[in-house]
Amino acid sequence: MKSFIRHVGVVIPMDRNDIDTDQIIPKQFLKRIERTGFGKFAFYDWRYKDEQFSPESEFVLNKLEFGGGTILLTRRNFGCGSSREHAPWALEDFGFRVILASSFADIFYNNCFQNGMLPIRLSETAIDELFNRELEMRPYKLMIDLENCSISDNSGLVIPFTIDLSKRQRLLKGLDDIGLTLGYDAQITAYENSRHRKGI
Repeated sequence: MKSFIRHVGVVIPMDRNDIDTDQIIPKQFLKRIERTGFGKFAFYDWRYKDEQFSPESEFVLNKLEFGGGTILLTRRNFGCGSSREHAPWALEDFGFRVILASSFADIFYNNCFQNGMLPIRLSETAIDELFNRELEMRPYKLMIDLENCSISDNSGLVIPFTIDLSKRQRLLKGLDDIGLTLGYDAQITAYENSRHRKGI
């Protein structure tokens, strides 16, 4: 998993509440077990007109000014619905590294950290400010600094954010659950060897 220390990217505004995992990645695309290849299907029902992937020109991800955007700005209760891990897989594969919202569904929130993405909870006032700035300064870039837990732009805005210390450290080091476990490889081996010597 890629580590996350600082990230600068274009903001993609998705001004909606309650975006659920069925919209992020519809059920018909959940047949694969690999983590890659889901980005094409992210927001499929909103993004395309038909099964030939004809783009909906008014949908935000299809607009040229947001091309290459890596920071998703949205509203409350993002990632609600089913607990499918494919949702963060699709967002990460599309290219998102940061999601800014006033609240997240718990399972989705935790799954983001397992996939190298940083979900940041902000007050609704801060979210409103970011939507206003994005509209005024499009294409709008933000710098996300996980070391110092701050969000900033080139026009003097600085927004601090809080994050659980263990989740922050794991992202800084690029460790998912497997990577974290492998960090204890020497201790695990020593324990298994001691059990073997005791005949257990």
